Amino acid sequence: MSSSPLHAVYTRLYDHYGPQHWWPAETPFEVIVGAILTQNTAWRNVERALVRLKERGLLSPAAMSAADLDVLEDTIRLAGYFRAKARTLRGVLALLHERYGGDLNRMLAEPGATLRVQLLRVRGIGPETADSILLYAAGRPVFVIDAYTRRMLSRTGLAPAERLSYQELQDLFHRQLPPNPDLFGEYHALIVALGKDCCHKQKPRCGACPLRELCAWGQGKGPSPLPSGKN
Repeated sequence: MSSSPLHAVYTRLYDHYGPQHWWPAETPFEVIVGAILTQNTAWRNVERALVRLKERGLLSPAAMSAADLDVLEDTIRLAGYFRAKARTLRGVLALLHERYGGDLNRMLAEPGATLRVQLLRVRGIGPETADSILLYAAGRPVFVIDAYTRRMLSRTGLAPAERLSYQELQDLFHRQLPPNPDLFGEYHALIVALGKDCCHKQKPRCGACPLRELCAWGQGKGPSPLPSGKN
């Protein structure tokens, strides 16, 4: 990997936290479901909803498609916004069946740019969710930009994340890092670990942060706006 500011951040995070082995899922379909369920909710609630889906035998495209909508809604209730998320899951299943004949492998083998467009047409799927599916389910080299990533970029001074679009921030990672899905997945997971451990929205633990020496906020070099987000 070539030397760059984002490479330096990755090295610090990896040395501090070690490999994260993310995304925690047994199948690509579970990744897709988890990416939808994690919208605006804590991952622990997503895990509970996924367990219920498994217990009820609904964590496959065929079984979920055959389930009544009210049954699906009840099963994922713990993940919050369950009615909207159930509609989004049904939208992805409709895409899978209508465009790819129900063949998930065929869908995930679609060229990344094409699949991203198709996913973004599903009600309830935005860039972050689409890219999580592309990266973690389809193994495509696309970097996922979330609230943790925006906060890290803003506080370190690597980018004015509060003023840049999702695409502009994603391009920053794509320019500075080789197009490697394993690297992108590991990096994103490490940023999440940082956000949960130190880089909190309201009261960051700068003294314990592995990026403190690289961070404008941690060095007290001026205020950094807090990007909005759920975390």
